[in-house]
Amino acid sequence: MTEWIQLLGGGLLVYAGAEWFVAGASSLALALRLPQLLVGLTVVAYGTSAPEIVVGIQAAAAGHGEVALGNVLGSNIANIGLILGLAAMIKPARVDGQLRRREVPVLLASMALVPLLLANGVVSKWEGASLVLAAVVYTVLMVHAARSASAVAEARVEVRSAEEAADLAGGPRPSGKLRSAAIAVAGLGVLLVGGHIFVRGAVEVARTLGMSDRLVGLTIVAVGTSLPELVTSVIAARRGHADLAVGNVVGSNIFNILLCLGTSALAGSVAVPLRTVAVDVAALAIMTLFAALLLREQRTISRAEGAFALVLYLSYTALIVAMA
Repeated sequence: MTEWIQLLGGGLLVYAGAEWFVAGASSLALALRLPQLLVGLTVVAYGTSAPEIVVGIQAAAAGHGEVALGNVLGSNIANIGLILGLAAMIKPARVDGQLRRREVPVLLASMALVPLLLANGVVSKWEGASLVLAAVVYTVLMVHAARSASAVAEARVEVRSAEEAADLAGGPRPSGKLRSAAIAVAGLGVLLVGGHIFVRGAVEVARTLGMSDRLVGLTIVAVGTSLPELVTSVIAARRGHADLAVGNVVGSNIFNILLCLGTSALAGSVAVPLRTVAVDVAALAIMTLFAALLLREQRTISRAEGAFALVLYLSYTALIVAMA
């Protein structure tokens, strides 16, 4: 029973901490007169990936490399099937032409890196450092390329959605530099503590239920660390900005592979033979290619396509649970 309390309590702390951290950090950045575009593309983007980063680092450092890898793979699959699917079902999402030209090729390339990195059964520290460097370079190029009025407007809405999500998570409203900084620091602290408790609870639950580290990482941990993206995307969709969910999913999936997997490999051992995660890598490839198909041109992702994405995700989840 204790492990379930740790899992649920840690998951709630991860969710709340991430939302507070993003709201506080973005408000502080705006108070320091950083452009809204820069805040939306960096602070919010990195902040919503913070749960995956924290949990991945702590899992890898504790010797649970399969949990760290499963977290990355499972989160990316959930982002497309669960988050994008639900957002499109709430409100059909518009595809931005610049997103298709700029981010989708990077999304496909990052997905292709996964089987290459696991070909020898381990993501080495130098490979992890290369992934982190690639994330930094990608961020710089993205900020440099996205300078249109529409990009600034979307960044403004994204920051507001993050603040609404923090309100929903019970976070205090940022106001002023000191208060915003305090909320960001408090959120980061809650996130770190929650991540530690969450990983420990997830591992204990896995042992109690006879689940492998891989399965718990792909399911419980992946969905738990994706809660901030899910809440922010649903709020944006309900406010009529479902198109933000598209950019959130694409950006988050890129950061999960480059930044989360990279930092996990730097923190500890991520040694997982490719054959043991072949089904999951194949599912990631299918979901990513499906997303690329939806984003192939400037169009609207329909509710039916969102429902199909959700069915794909639920089918994959049922499959891996049945195979366990």
